Amino acid sequence: MLRLLPLLLVLLLAACSNGPVSPMAAPGPDRLVRLADAEIRGLDPQVYSDLASLRVAADQFEGLTRFDGAGQAVPGLAREWVISPDGRSWTFRLRPDLRFSDGTPIRASVFARGWQRLNDDATGSPHAALFAAITGITAPDADTVVVRLGAPFPQLPALLAHPAMAALPLHRAAAGADWTAERPLVTSGPYRTRDWRLNDRLVLERNPNWHGGQAAIATVVWKPVDDALAGMRLFLAGEADISGDYPQSRHGWLAQQRPDVVRTGDYLGSYYFTLNTRKPPFNDLRVRRALSMAVDRAWITRALLPMGNAPALGIVPPALYDGRTFRPDWADWPLTRRQREAARLLAQAGFSPQRPLRFEIRINSSAEHRRMAVILSAMWKPLGVEASILNSEPALHFAAMRRGDFQMARSGWIADLPAPENFLAVHRSDAGEVNYSGHADPRFDALLDAAMAQGDPALRADAMARAEAQLIEAMPVIPLWFYRSGALVAPRVAGWTDNPGNIHPSAALSLRHTPAIAAGGGQAARGGT
Repeated sequence: MLRLLPLLLVLLLAACSNGPVSPMAAPGPDRLVRLADAEIRGLDPQVYSDLASLRVAADQFEGLTRFDGAGQAVPGLAREWVISPDGRSWTFRLRPDLRFSDGTPIRASVFARGWQRLNDDATGSPHAALFAAITGITAPDADTVVVRLGAPFPQLPALLAHPAMAALPLHRAAAGADWTAERPLVTSGPYRTRDWRLNDRLVLERNPNWHGGQAAIATVVWKPVDDALAGMRLFLAGEADISGDYPQSRHGWLAQQRPDVVRTGDYLGSYYFTLNTRKPPFNDLRVRRALSMAVDRAWITRALLPMGNAPALGIVPPALYDGRTFRPDWADWPLTRRQREAARLLAQAGFSPQRPLRFEIRINSSAEHRRMAVILSAMWKPLGVEASILNSEPALHFAAMRRGDFQMARSGWIADLPAPENFLAVHRSDAGEVNYSGHADPRFDALLDAAMAQGDPALRADAMARAEAQLIEAMPVIPLWFYRSGALVAPRVAGWTDNPGNIHPSAALSLRHTPAIAAGGGQAARGGT
């Protein structure tokens, strides 16, 4: 028995660790391994809105348009389109001989059915508000799709590249099948799911019937890693080719030690905390405004975000306003003045150091999010605010936000398309469960409607800015900073192009036939962490 103890100890330690990487989940000569920042929640792009699920969906489903490796909307299943003189009708012509991966022809009617399904209450799609500019989609014949708009919408090609409006295998659903459970998954894009093991990996293989021909890489493995530091370590140990994120606190070390793998750039995303306006204490505008005014955003971005993130007082990235960004009238006040005004507002609302404002900040699992919550709590403490922190894994976190089961929660928005309305529409009173704060302001809705109806690009941008000003005046969220993308990309990966949308479809990538990251990278990682 004593001789068996060392063996039992080894087995126990292996069971308690991540264990060895499966050969099918490790980088290989024709196998790309990508790390997702959370578990993929589902394979139906009309039902799931988390970033991990949508990135996998974009590898598998193609619409009338698609995004290329530079993040630009280009022809997809449609070979061309014509726009009516008033800009409200777009006619798309499909490529010849299109087929799903199971060989079923792709006809124009699949887009009309997909549009109906997207807007069906039974689907419960969180994307419906995103497509509000579209009033209808018809298929006059097998090869023609007509998209009608309520107002001119120049970003339509980017909108139609969203996986929710891709060609989905609805013929399988009509046959009574649960198409998301089928393996291989029936798809219209360059890849299809071959295997999916929850909390382990999702394996994609080439779609043999994709119109673009054979994808450059035979197998793509998506592995969920909800901790950026753990993902960085996996990458540096050679167990992944791409980590789409890494801790900002490690940026300086990575840039010095592994400059060949660090990729950064502007990113269309805003980071904020959402306030539940449905119930106390955040149904009081004075409380919401006081907390936002007391935040020292300049210090946060300077001291905690070494990638150069810009402070945010609004939610629309400046790149979408030609470099402009929203600034309230108090933006240039000294911090001490803002703190005095915040204390005055809280006192009006009935709170003080003697009668503290107490609430809970909900965050999803991440050292970065926890750090932000701790810093905010510290900045508010001199005002007599007592904020506790609740940490939960991402699926539970966002489920609670959709239910409105929170007081304050870590949130934010990454662009689905490069347009201000994409950041604003989720805060409409009719946006549904994606309107986490429960914000309902008819004035904001009307301003956004007026902006959406404006066809002139410059006038449209001005109208969007007015809608954003009305939204931030109500302060249902506390903006902190605008994102910058940070990724680790192995030298053997070719085709990676930095772009503001942070869009990098697997089909745009290829593998150089050189050795993967050497074991020395893992040794350097231990020295730096």
